[in-house]
Amino acid sequence: MRTTTAPETVAELIARQWGDHRPGLKHEDGLLTHHRTAQEAAARAALLVDLMPPGAEPHLGVLLDNTPEFPFWLGAAALAGAAVAGINPTRRGPELARDILHTDCRILITERAHLPLLRGLDLPGVRVLVTGTEEYEALLAPYAAAKPGEAALRAPAPDSRLLLYFTSGSTGAPKAAICTQGRLAAAGSALARQFTVTPDDVHYVCMPLFHGNAVIADWLPALVGGAAVALRRRFSASAFLDDVRAYGATYFTYVGRAIQYLLATEPRPDDRTHTLRLGFGTEAGAVDAARFAERFGVRLVEGYGATEGGASVQRTPDTPPGALGRAGAGDDLAVIDPETGTECPPALLAPDGRLLNGSAAIGELVNRGRSLFEGYWRNPDAEADRTRDGWYWTGDLFFRDAAGFLYFAGRTDDRLRVDSENLAAAVIENILARWTDAAAVAVYAVPDEVAGDQVMAALALREGAVFSPEAFAAFLSHQPDLGTKMAPRYVRIVGAMPTTATNKVHRVSLRRAGFRCEDPVWHRSPAGAYTPLDPPTLTTLLATYKAQGRLNLLAR
Repeated sequence: MRTTTAPETVAELIARQWGDHRPGLKHEDGLLTHHRTAQEAAARAALLVDLMPPGAEPHLGVLLDNTPEFPFWLGAAALAGAAVAGINPTRRGPELARDILHTDCRILITERAHLPLLRGLDLPGVRVLVTGTEEYEALLAPYAAAKPGEAALRAPAPDSRLLLYFTSGSTGAPKAAICTQGRLAAAGSALARQFTVTPDDVHYVCMPLFHGNAVIADWLPALVGGAAVALRRRFSASAFLDDVRAYGATYFTYVGRAIQYLLATEPRPDDRTHTLRLGFGTEAGAVDAARFAERFGVRLVEGYGATEGGASVQRTPDTPPGALGRAGAGDDLAVIDPETGTECPPALLAPDGRLLNGSAAIGELVNRGRSLFEGYWRNPDAEADRTRDGWYWTGDLFFRDAAGFLYFAGRTDDRLRVDSENLAAAVIENILARWTDAAAVAVYAVPDEVAGDQVMAALALREGAVFSPEAFAAFLSHQPDLGTKMAPRYVRIVGAMPTTATNKVHRVSLRRAGFRCEDPVWHRSPAGAYTPLDPPTLTTLLATYKAQGRLNLLAR
């Protein structure tokens, strides 16, 4: 790893690329040097300075696949003292417009492929730049000779905002977590040290750059260590190994079910013929991590650290299977019962790893010590909820064994994490409530059989209505703001919605029962059709949970 002084800003990391003519950015259309990538970032920084309206917050939205333009604009924002809001292309309609406007983006960078998402949206005061067009190239041309440090809206500093990354919570609408240049530079440096990143490495970025994982855990440590970055426009399990070989990739990151998708590909005799040495991410699961290492000869390192920076869990060599590790340096992590505010007792684990006292041991992970949380953009209520009582509440469920190792157990209340995407139940409930046959709707998480969560909905029907799986699937297909991860995997038809003494939906009882209940439950196939979750199907499903070591999570 190249070492001079520790970088204090991401702008400094971009400037360090100037004059470095080694391979820096590999993509489907060619190869750029580190110097060229810095040059492209500097040109966009100068353009940004001229386009940003006077007095506006220096924020730009980036609605792109993993094309070279994405890291160019990340670098441009760093050099210009601006901030990038990563816009999620799985969002739809008013919810997509809300993300752009909430973060005060006055400029939106997109590409032709995503223009249909913007049709009909009311985006007052937002200038849209479409990459790859003649107009876009003409705008950039006068700035081709710009150099890092020549143009800035605000002088880059460690406390300069650089990223506004959306995360969902119990309040419904996604919250934009603030990430400063100083914290991001430090995170990149820490990972570069942990994984000994050198200029000989090639970091394969196949997770979406609008998500914190790809930027913080993949792009940034490559910048620090002088490694090349190889971009995949969108994740493809079938193209993964071909890309790795073509780019000479040595490192990649993953989230959610990506590892399961890779394991589902047809085995090949050359599965171990590649340059990869390491994968780093979250939610692979101990079973699949072992299978991945056996098949591909690549070690997976599981980690935990929210984009907000409020808590981190670090893996150590003695971390047992299924655990993520212990508290990160400086953190004072505890598993807290949110009802009582007291620490949960240690988990009792059977010899096969099953959790025996889940109802008592599972609680919310809380950081009672130092927190790097930098707040949410224009959301003081969410900030106050996250930091109540002087502690940082992660919103994630964990349990802790007697030796202090932490195990991830899901999301709190109506938070869901589906295939690496954080969702809020209230948003999905508002969409399902449009279905004319529904008298009441509740949405909640059930554990996925491999990693993260799946969406489950309980529906109480209007008098005289009969549930039609075909009509319900058709209704979902016509909802413009139903994101690609939001359609319920399981639908439970209840005679009456269970409620608490205060007439709130009794979500605890719904989650506790999951899809193993006396009410009719319908199961969604990958094609989108709903079929009854009959006993044979349920038996097969539970066998999958058992094989993945997650059966115990269904009984919490």
